[in-house]
Amino acid sequence: MHRNQYLYEYLKENSFNLTEEWYENIDKSNTAGVYASNDPEVIKALKKQNHDFHLHFIELFNKGEQEFFQDFEPWIIEIASDIEHINTPIQYVIKEFKNVRNQYFKYVRKFAEMNPTITRDEVDAWYDVILKEMDEVILRFVEATYKYSQKILKAQQATINELSAPVISISNHQGLLPLIGDIDTSRAKMILENTLKQCNKRDIHHLFVDLSGVAMIDTMVAHQIFQLLNALKLIGVKTTLSGIRPEIAQTAVQLGLSFKDTEIRTSLAQALDQK
Repeated sequence: MHRNQYLYEYLKENSFNLTEEWYENIDKSNTAGVYASNDPEVIKALKKQNHDFHLHFIELFNKGEQEFFQDFEPWIIEIASDIEHINTPIQYVIKEFKNVRNQYFKYVRKFAEMNPTITRDEVDAWYDVILKEMDEVILRFVEATYKYSQKILKAQQATINELSAPVISISNHQGLLPLIGDIDTSRAKMILENTLKQCNKRDIHHLFVDLSGVAMIDTMVAHQIFQLLNALKLIGVKTTLSGIRPEIAQTAVQLGLSFKDTEIRTSLAQALDQK
């Protein structure tokens, strides 16, 4: 049985010492991110986070495993989403978890030396549980970090998707879609999906699609743009196409794409003048 009230109280009494000793022993010339910071506020926050860790981890000797991790989880999520830790390479964070683990081995050894009645089997049991639960904490931290990074990535991707097809509201339910740069198949698909959503969201009845900023598109992308115009027609959005370069026009002809239901204008200025 690894629970021990005396060990629990001993570690709790030394929780601040654990934090101060840990911070003093960080090799600041051989680390990065939050651990190498000289900012007093960052250091203060880091020490508080570490001390909070100890207050949770010490409960290992006072609580059952399920309750222990249930109470620990908010700390794990907080650190996984902390900007200073996000900007710290993961290997350095894991290294510090291991350094803290070694601190606990040291303090258990001290406690055993102060209490000669403690058996070697008891010490081994404490070592085993520290090793086991610290590994579980590290695993949960890595999982939480991954989940948070995926959440951020999805949010960034949503922003990128919106910027890839920026539907700009003009007036009287009219909108403008200026396409700029290279368009590959993946971006063309994004443009199709996002434009339909934006037109519906902004209640656009007439969309001006300008291709003057697009130098080249392949046959697949030309087909995707044609699909976009058809899809817009199906949801009741009238389209005016402007800025078609000769190369794009040639590709459209080769594909046999028909723009008979789409207004064509030489330039965006001409299209807007006639709106």
